[in-house]
Amino acid sequence: MAMEEESAPSFDPDTVMEIFKLVWLRTSKDREQKQEEDILAAEGGGLVAKKKITTANANSLKLSCELLKLFVTETIQRAALIAEAEGLTTIEATHLERILPQLLLDF
Repeated sequence: MAMEEESAPSFDPDTVMEIFKLVWLRTSKDREQKQEEDILAAEGGGLVAKKKITTANANSLKLSCELLKLFVTETIQRAALIAEAEGLTTIEATHLERILPQLLLDF
């Protein structure tokens, strides 16, 4: 009989989607500004850029939420190991700073 593993709460897909939208909006504004500068540098070449609408489908959003959950869980576990090795019961910012370089390389 297979024992079902209790699932940890995941991130809200709507929240993750809103974060993605903010990033996409900032990126598109930066891109538009660069295009405007390029057009002005070309002295009115008359280029018109089409606006692209960026979206994420439900499966990619679920996957992003799962990846974010795994990243946060791994971060907490690694920082907790460092804190425990120092004889502390709470995770401090210094613990996160110490694990961050290797964590980013691993992910």
